Parts: sequence; structure tokens; C-alpha cells
Amino acid sequence: MFYAPMDVRLEERPVPQPGPGEIVIQVAAATTCGTDLKTYRRGHPLLFQNGPGGFGHEVSGIVAAVGPGVTRCHEGDAVSVANSAPCFQCFYCRRKRYSLCEDLLLLNGAYAEYLLVPARIVEHNLYVLPTGTSFVAAALTEPLACAVHGVEASEIMSGDTVVILGAGPLGLLLVAVARLRGARVILTGRGEQRLALGRTFGADIVLDVTGMSMDEQCEAIRQQTENQRGADVAIEAVGTPETWTLATRVVRPGGLVNLFGGCPSDSHVQFATRPLHYSELTLKGVFHHTPTYFAQALELILSKQVDVTRLISAYLPLEAAVDALQLLLQKQGVKYALIPPAFAHLYARELAQAPDLPSGNKYQ
Repeated sequence: MFYAPMDVRLEERPVPQPGPGEIVIQVAAATTCGTDLKTYRRGHPLLFQNGPGGFGHEVSGIVAAVGPGVTRCHEGDAVSVANSAPCFQCFYCRRKRYSLCEDLLLLNGAYAEYLLVPARIVEHNLYVLPTGTSFVAAALTEPLACAVHGVEASEIMSGDTVVILGAGPLGLLLVAVARLRGARVILTGRGEQRLALGRTFGADIVLDVTGMSMDEQCEAIRQQTENQRGADVAIEAVGTPETWTLATRVVRPGGLVNLFGGCPSDSHVQFATRPLHYSELTLKGVFHHTPTYFAQALELILSKQVDVTRLISAYLPLEAAVDALQLLLQKQGVKYALIPPAFAHLYARELAQAPDLPSGNKYQ
């Protein structure tokens, strides 16, 4: 349960009961997310306006109970559950801008043994999984859906040079999806493990920018582009004002800048006006995903076109959720899979290899 920044508690709560159109899933796997980490550090204006509330949103599991009127799934089905569903009625939904829905329903509470799924998500953003699908892979559908949205919005064509700033989980997934679009991908970031994963996910050029100034990063990136004119597309996946600015400096005239990474709420950015105007740059922000992108992401996982489980640094018991967040704060690992007790037998080998935890606890 999330109470406040740096205050997440493990509690016993009653197993929820589904109402009309709702279901309850027994969580088989939940995975950590950069948004969860940001929320843990500083709160979140959309996810937790009133606390306490369930925490975590990347999830898969088994349908444990269905409410009246549910026909899309049945008890015992393995499912992947999105963390949102638009209303399909507001100003933006009528224009098919579903990620901007004025009544976007958000779901949290994945770090639990049971999760109540609202009727709107059951109707529009829940998918029954084929037999044998990895629960951990299915839980990672949500971040991949965000990457699919990001690449689609970037208007990437085969042969384009795309630079992705940031080798976090979303940066790595953006690499994988951009490669599927036929792009030549330059990835920048820090950390040996993450940069190695960048190569695994298909980056053509990997630049370690540790210790580099923004000017040095700009020069290093441009040197990897044809005639040093800049990339066709730059996707910022860090979420700092400095890298937002850098993204505008590493694209060619006529290029597109995707401001994908979310900065802290009070951030402001300054751009030089001359290159924006005379080089006719396109700047756009991209947020979240939609049911269409979620379905496309799940298909990429089921067809094994993107091996999302490579992002998982370790498997931990559900009770180690705060330990996982602390490891990420210490910049250890990329993502962690949290496994509730009822499904520990499926991941016994992986759980036995869990790293030393910040709390000093040993989980077996």
C-alpha cells in the first residue's frame, strides 16, 4: 500500500469481491516500473491523489472470481490486465486520442495476492492468455505498449536513423520496437548492464555517456549520423529538462523529436528558437498507451518478436516489494519481478537466485 513518498507498507487486506462487470485476479506476477519508482520517491499527481492505495500496475494472473455480467473471461483463465481504460465518450476519445481521455480510469494494486479489476478495464483492456504464456512476460505488456505508442507517434520509416536517449526499461523497449520498424538505432545511456541489454535488444550503436557534458553527448551522437547532420528521429526517454533540450540538438533539419520521458511536475525547458524555426523541427509529447497499443504489444510478446523478460534483473517474493524499490533507488538492476507465494513454485529456481536485499532479509 502506498501511503506517501518513501512510505510503502505491506499489509493484510480482505480479498476483494467483484461487483457487476468486475473480476478479481489472483496475481501470478507483477513487475516494477520506472513510474512506480518515481512515485515511491516523490508521489504522483495522477496515480495517488488520495492515499493510501494499492501500489504497482504491471500485472498478470489467474481469474479468481467474476462479477455478474462478465463474459470476456471465466474463472481459471490466465489473463493480462492493462492498468487503464478510456471512457470512449469524452472530447478526446471522440477524436480517438484515447491516452488523453478526460476520464481515464487508472488501475493500481498489482503488488498484491489479489487484484480487483474495474468493469471498464475488463470490457476494453483485458486479454485471455494462451496456455503456457509466461506470466512475467505478460505482466510486461504495459511498458511495451507505451513503447509501441512512442514509436508509432515518431513516424519512423525503414532506414531512418533513430537516437534514443536513455537506457532505462522504456528506452530499451523503444530500441526493440524501433528496430522492428527497420530503423538504425543509436542508444545512449549509463550502466554496463543496461547498455549491454541495449545491444541485445538490437541497438546498432551504443554510446556510454557517463561523465559527458551535454555538448559532448551531442557531438558523439552527431558523429554517428550521415554527414553528421543528425538523426531523423530523437526519442527522449530519461525525463530531465537537460535531455529534452539535448534531443532537439541531435536531429537533422526536418527531424522529429519525441519528448517521451516525463519530467518532474514543476520542470521548465528552454529551447533555442532558431533551429526549431529554420530547421522545421517537429516536437511532440507522448504519454501512456491505448487499448490498441496494449493489444499490439501483447501480440509482439506472444509471437516472441520482443523478449521482454530480458529486462528482469531478478525474481523476488511479493513481500520484497519495498526491497525491489530500494534496489532500483541504488541503481541496481533494471526491473524486478514480484512473485506472490501461490506462484512461487513456478519460479523456484529464479527466486533461489535472488540478490542480497537492502533490508538484510533472506528470502527462500
